[in-house]
Amino acid sequence: MIRSTDDLRVFLAVARTGRLVQAGALLGVDHTTVGRRISALERTAGRRLFDRRSEGWELTPDGERLLGPAEAVDAALASAHEALESGERTLTGTVRILATDGFGAFLVPPVLRTLRERHPGLVVELVTETQHIGSSVRDFDVAVTLEEPASSRLVHRRLADYVLRLYATPEYLERHPPVGTVEDLRAHTLIWYVDRLLNVEPLRVLHEVRPTAANIQSTNVVAHWQAAAAGAGIALLPCYIAEEDPRLTQVLPDLEVRRTYWISSPAEHARLARVRAVVGLIDEAMRRSRSRLIGGVH
Repeated sequence: MIRSTDDLRVFLAVARTGRLVQAGALLGVDHTTVGRRISALERTAGRRLFDRRSEGWELTPDGERLLGPAEAVDAALASAHEALESGERTLTGTVRILATDGFGAFLVPPVLRTLRERHPGLVVELVTETQHIGSSVRDFDVAVTLEEPASSRLVHRRLADYVLRLYATPEYLERHPPVGTVEDLRAHTLIWYVDRLLNVEPLRVLHEVRPTAANIQSTNVVAHWQAAAAGAGIALLPCYIAEEDPRLTQVLPDLEVRRTYWISSPAEHARLARVRAVVGLIDEAMRRSRSRLIGGVH
């Protein structure tokens, strides 16, 4: 039996972070307190809710069954809080945005500025990571990903398409053999993601450009951009990053890779006013940025 909503808050914090220390930081308590609360909750429920593993705490099947109702209660409390504050001019609370590295670094900042101007009482947490989002719970209110989410617990839709092209500095191209066809890329340094760490299927595209692995590999698109701008090689970059850097020029301008951004929210969070405000501003930013996303051939 669940005795209080506080029990559910502790349960959700551990489910979302997978770590007692991180859960304690979210709750403002010591991690030992979190551990004791979870143990007490499991004793009361008469079943184990988490498996303790070296890599973190994972939900058991019983824990997975509790997750949906716990999130529903958490969202209902947040909605009640918003209703009581509905007469206020600005939104309050916290919204966590999970976005890919490129999207978060280059497309979200204007949204953050507008949010700050319109809702100074709102705290926004931006977490950038380019990785696969599975069916397990994630600690976010709004996520922008490269894969269409598969979880039925997420409300999602297509957000925008964007284009990647090959870029290098003119100095690099002058020092190396000319590039007139895709085959010519075999003689060049390519910059891309770390292949063995890449679990995002839409980014497994290098074979479309060259069958061999990249010579310089990084887990972060900003590193790809800066390595190319430093003259280290040729990088496959989003147009909205590369075409605003005067140090870079297109390589094989007719070659493009088109991908899609998806936007999603946990179903229980999607109706919250602060989440709707963030999603609405992201939509506005994408409409304004359409030409940046697609880029041009020059």
